[in-house]
Amino acid sequence: MRFISFEKNGRSMLGVREGEHVRVIGEVSLEALLTQGVDLTAYARAHAGDERLAIDGLKLLPPLSRPSKIICVGLNFADHTSESNYQQPDYPTLFFRVATSLVAHGQPIVRPAVEDCDGVDYEGEIAVVIGRGGRHIRLEDALSHVVGYSLFNDGSIREYQFKTPQWTVGKNFDATGAFGPDLVTADELPPGVEGLRLETRLNGQVVQSASTDEMVFNVASLISIISEAITLEPGDVIVSGTPSGIGWARQPKLLMKAGDVCEVSVEKIGTLRNVIADEVVL
Repeated sequence: MRFISFEKNGRSMLGVREGEHVRVIGEVSLEALLTQGVDLTAYARAHAGDERLAIDGLKLLPPLSRPSKIICVGLNFADHTSESNYQQPDYPTLFFRVATSLVAHGQPIVRPAVEDCDGVDYEGEIAVVIGRGGRHIRLEDALSHVVGYSLFNDGSIREYQFKTPQWTVGKNFDATGAFGPDLVTADELPPGVEGLRLETRLNGQVVQSASTDEMVFNVASLISIISEAITLEPGDVIVSGTPSGIGWARQPKLLMKAGDVCEVSVEKIGTLRNVIADEVVL
């Protein structure tokens, strides 16, 4: 099943995608349902009404607008690690995003109005949404903690990412982390989203392309390793890493500017599309 969060008459709503339409469930969030331990599919079958809206024209929201945690994984494709001039670590490289950095499908990724920023770099990724929390989750049980998957564009302000050894600031400018459009429940996809093709396109040109099988740490491993240290909670999001082809590693650099269009696609999940816009400071 595919869930979409959207805005209607100024209210946040939840629905189920049916092709190019959405069946309205009501004024409830995925965060709330997951926190309550609700079975999303059963809830949707019980509460989705007859009202169907055309998705085209709706203002979409991120599938989860304020996840309890957004845990991002760096250097999780060996070719990307190499192009970034790092040695491949034998432990996941983790950093956090904040909810104010999120932006929905169809909404602009914002190039910030700071002097030291030539543009926004793209990083197409798969977002893993936790449905059942826990600590010290066993590898063999890890995938049972996943409720579904979505798409993510980890828009990066590289000049700020590399100002310090910690990447936090460059990964957390407002409206740089695109997330959506759907939450696709895990039962619709291969276990751990293995064997799927991930592509990023900038203005129609493929700039990243890799199989999820190329991840250094697969989804189950990430969940198990992260939960050794951090209690995972329902509604947490793990952004699982990007393949090679980032703009910063190219010569000349290829950074996103106002008017550019970036699309992240993964077969069986869909396409996340955003235009780039300059921040307007009043």
